[in-house]
Amino acid sequence: MNKTIGIVLIVIGAAMLIWTGFTYTKKEKIVDAGPIQISADRQKTVNWPPYLGGILLTGGIVVVATSKKA
Repeated sequence: MNKTIGIVLIVIGAAMLIWTGFTYTKKEKIVDAGPIQISADRQKTVNWPPYLGGILLTGGIVVVATSKKA
């Protein structure tokens, strides 16, 4: 079980180092006056610090290295 968790941490950590964030589009209502509705697409960005990916990658390597062999 620990080995699986370690591998998942390694994959997530590597992905976070390669991609430091992502952008998505959200539709927001601007005007809602009875039958008249106006909406706009707004881009939102989610970023995380690169060191977080490094910490997860290192933690995953430690978990895999210290897990008992079955």
